Amino acid sequence: MDDKILRQNVVDELDYEPSIDSAHIGVAVSDGVVTLTGHVSNYVEKSLAERAVRRVKGVRGIAEELTVDFGARSPYSDDDIAKRALTVLDLNVLVPMGSIQVKVQQGWLSLTGEVEWAFQRTAAVHDLRKLRGVAGIKTEIVVKPRANVHDIERRIGEALKRTAQREADDVKVSVKDGEVRLEGKVPTWADRYAVERAAWAAPGVRSIDDQLVVA
Repeated sequence: MDDKILRQNVVDELDYEPSIDSAHIGVAVSDGVVTLTGHVSNYVEKSLAERAVRRVKGVRGIAEELTVDFGARSPYSDDDIAKRALTVLDLNVLVPMGSIQVKVQQGWLSLTGEVEWAFQRTAAVHDLRKLRGVAGIKTEIVVKPRANVHDIERRIGEALKRTAQREADDVKVSVKDGEVRLEGKVPTWADRYAVERAAWAAPGVRSIDDQLVVA
């Protein structure tokens, strides 16, 4: 797809998304790679902007360079953000009690700890990004390995067949020490995301090295 057409499609998608104020978001496209610049009013809006771009057909990659601008000085201190973050984690039934530690510096949340499943780590980040005063999140939560290599590969393969049958034939999966490496090609960015999601659903997956090519 022509970069000019793709850029306009991305701009239109950002304008169409009601949860995003796209007035201060700049869009540039080069060889199918979309670069977002400018600022947004909160961290969740930053995440939603990236998700909107992922939905656009023809996007091969995203360079997200958005910053969070609270305008006037944030009324929330790091101590206040940390306390609210811990409360949110304690109230989240998907996150094991006491499994995640929180540190806040200049509005940036740093998360450490151990969980047994990747979805527990995802659930924690999903809730915390909505907190007022959060400028960004750095995740160092470790997923403890629970399954052997062959079990992980088998489960990923089964998940790919259920949720992304069209992509499974062209995707190669390898696992080492809980890290999943995905290789091959998929037709769209959305399909690439579907493959990643299927891989994260397997127990014992600690990280994903996504080398899939959108072509």
